[in-house]
Amino acid sequence: MTTPPCTIRAALPSDEAAWRELWKGYCDFYHAQVGPEVTDRTWKRILDPDSQIMCVVAEVEGQVYGFANCVVHENTWETQPVCYLEDLFVRPAARGRGIGSALLEWLRNAMRAEGWARLYWVTHGDNATARRLYDRFATADGFVRYVIRQR
Repeated sequence: MTTPPCTIRAALPSDEAAWRELWKGYCDFYHAQVGPEVTDRTWKRILDPDSQIMCVVAEVEGQVYGFANCVVHENTWETQPVCYLEDLFVRPAARGRGIGSALLEWLRNAMRAEGWARLYWVTHGDNATARRLYDRFATADGFVRYVIRQR
C-alpha cells in the first residue's frame, strides 16, 4: 500500500478539532489527567505568535494525522536557542507510514534553518515503539529525569 505524501506545516486555527482529538489520544496514552483549562491554554499558546510554544501538524490528503508540540527556549549551555520536543503523537491507525519520521525530519531541518543549537526530547524507557523511531534520529544520552511538582 502506497502512502500519499505527508505535508508538515504549522498548526492553524482550523486544526483545533483535529489537534484536540489527537491531544486526547496522546494524554490517554500516557494516562495523563490534563484539565480542560490546560488544553485550552496550550492551544491558545500554540496559535500565539509571541509564545515560545509551537505546533506542527502532519497532514495527508487534507486530514491531520499527527502533531509535534515544541518549546523553543534559551539555555545556559549554548549561545543559540534550543528546541524541546515536548509532545509527539501520530494517530494509531496511521503509525508505520512515516508520519512520525516526517515530523522529526521537519524539526531537524527547522533546527538547521532557525539556528537552534539542538533539538531534544524524552520518552518513557519502556515505550519501545517510539524508541525505535527515535533511535533512527539520535542516541539516548543516558540522562535520568527528576521532577518536583508544586502540588
